[in-house]
Amino acid sequence: MNDLDFSGKRVLVVGGSSGIGNGIARGFSARGAEVHVWGTRASAEDYAGQEGSDLDGLHYAQVNVADFDSLDVLVQSQGFVRYKQAEYAKKGWDEVMDININSVMHTATKFKPMLSAAKGSIVIVSSVSGLQANIGNPAYAASKAAAISLTKTLGQSWARDGIRVNGLAPGLVPTKLTAVTTQNKERAEASLRAIPVRRLGTPEEMAGAAMFLASPLASYVQGHTLIADGGLTL
Repeated sequence: MNDLDFSGKRVLVVGGSSGIGNGIARGFSARGAEVHVWGTRASAEDYAGQEGSDLDGLHYAQVNVADFDSLDVLVQSQGFVRYKQAEYAKKGWDEVMDININSVMHTATKFKPMLSAAKGSIVIVSSVSGLQANIGNPAYAASKAAAISLTKTLGQSWARDGIRVNGLAPGLVPTKLTAVTTQNKERAEASLRAIPVRRLGTPEEMAGAAMFLASPLASYVQGHTLIADGGLTL
């Protein structure tokens, strides 16, 4: 048996319309899972042509809990950031916190009964920003630190319900959220100098880490956030 074969499993990737979430969704789909993707736009066609978005073969829906009667894996990859010091103001702070941490808790709680019945798994995608200071984005950093802490707490609390809860903290991966850095030559070069492997990560590499955490290979891993950053935080 292939421990990374998800045939017959139903997977929901929140924030799977682009970037890291989309890479994770496509990874599970390639390994046999029935993958559902939640986004903020009305239909999959609304993402057509967007770089880093490939919804072919995935079940897309604008957030709708009623679509599910069972679930094996919940991946929470929703993410939002405000630049230009906007997170220091209440409006910007609240927007980021609502999406990056409040929605994570609410969604996990909503699907807890289904995941318990399936003896399923949750993967919470945070960020290395949750492990260090981020001078321009206090809400983003705080929300990702909260996601790492929530992973520990739910991992401890929901183990008795048969649910494994783990997290993934990506380093610098080219997405629409990181374009302000990755598409700026000077910033990108400075970032690469700080990464021991001297390259950016890819959504496919994040998918590999997420699938490991959701698979039987990680059956004794609980409440842990796996850092996948090329050594950036060393």
